[in-house]
Amino acid sequence: MAQRNRRRLTATAAVAACGFIFGVLLLLVRFQWPPLESVDHGLATDLNRAVAGDRILVAVLRAVTTLGNPGIVTWGVVLGTLILLVRRRYRLAGYLAVAGLGAAILVPALKLAVGRLRPVVANPILHENGNSFPSGHALGSSICYGALLLAFLPALPPRARRPVVWAVGILVATIGVTRIMLGVHYLSDVVGAWCLGVAWLGLTAYTFELWRHRTGARVPAPLKEGLEPEAAPDIKPVDPAAPPSRWSVVGRAAALTVVAWVLVFGAVAGVGHLVVAYGGSNLLGDHTVPHYLAAHRTPGLNGASNFWSKAGDTHAILAVGLVAGALALAVVRRWRPVVFLLVLAIGELTLFLAAAATIGRDRPDVPQLDPHLPTSSYPSGHLAATISLYAGIVLLVVPRTRAWWRWLTLVPAVVMPLLVATSRLYRGEHHPTDLMGSVILAALWLTATYLAIRPNADLDDNRSARPTSVHSRQTVVESAQVARADEVVAD
Repeated sequence: MAQRNRRRLTATAAVAACGFIFGVLLLLVRFQWPPLESVDHGLATDLNRAVAGDRILVAVLRAVTTLGNPGIVTWGVVLGTLILLVRRRYRLAGYLAVAGLGAAILVPALKLAVGRLRPVVANPILHENGNSFPSGHALGSSICYGALLLAFLPALPPRARRPVVWAVGILVATIGVTRIMLGVHYLSDVVGAWCLGVAWLGLTAYTFELWRHRTGARVPAPLKEGLEPEAAPDIKPVDPAAPPSRWSVVGRAAALTVVAWVLVFGAVAGVGHLVVAYGGSNLLGDHTVPHYLAAHRTPGLNGASNFWSKAGDTHAILAVGLVAGALALAVVRRWRPVVFLLVLAIGELTLFLAAAATIGRDRPDVPQLDPHLPTSSYPSGHLAATISLYAGIVLLVVPRTRAWWRWLTLVPAVVMPLLVATSRLYRGEHHPTDLMGSVILAALWLTATYLAIRPNADLDDNRSARPTSVHSRQTVVESAQVARADEVVAD
């Protein structure tokens, strides 16, 4: 008990110290204390001089700092909250949502209140909008990654918890350092954000502990056990009952996936070469359809086509895929469905980019409503991604439930590709044969990925484990009766 009290006292003192340091920095920055301004501006100038000329270092810094983008950390909190809600861990979900909401409120409010301008350096590397204090990347990553850690730490094996805690701490620290090295924040912006992040996490965790204490539950050590250790059975993925050699399964799936990718690419590229070779023959209306649609454009149709075209772009597909993956992990509690969706998306994207770069087909000779797109016309990445995602969701949902609503998943799997394909044709971005190539790409890759990864393998295992005959079921019943009789005799 004495050791536990000392640990809690130390944690409370650390949180209070972080809050105090942030308050002091806030006042010093707000009133532009000359010594602090001198250190901040001098460090910003020196780092810019050292970093700006190194392209490799700048590329690495840009990649690392992306992990602190508000969109990424926000999506992490949203998906984590969704998983906890599905697993009926409502208080943990509430904690995660409140912690993330705090970051979303504190960053813009403090930036507006302080009004500090960003560093002005000789060789700008990044151009960011908004004010400088505190660093949104540093504050958001410290709060969101820290809250996710405290919520999902019970799902990790005990031996892995300390390394994961250190890894999250190093990640948050690295993100903050990249903001200084890239010249978009001062040192005090990042240090203040770290201190405020620790203070907010400590305050929300303490509130959660007060609730546990009031209900009579044991108050755990958050960085060792998480906020709610008893949630482990609900949030931990389920291991197969009798797992085969796991590495052999992974190796087989990986090998099949790579071979399938090469074969699908060959098929899509081969069709593309034929389409380009016979492009002058108006195959499938490659000439007449784009010209007819371009001649009948209206403002209303332009707006509708823009909406449905964006429904198939990378951002929309990524958002739906992330939600689908989180729901799959929360409901099924196995990794195969999530890996299936991930490999499906990555494979489709790389196949589309490779085929577009190889074929290099010009877009229709009509005015495009989305000019200056970086890829060529064949195939349509919007359509291939839409088919792959929504058909993949159908393949996961339909076999896993007998409820009537499972057939509703067929509606977006049919309607969304039709709307996206029509909008891309209407906006003059593709020929009809480009869409044909996308259908071929999606169909082949979807089939290959499903067969290689087998996302519903646990259903097959469960069926094989069930009694398949009257005799076997009778044997199971007799065995259960004997076991119960033995228990009665023992009592």
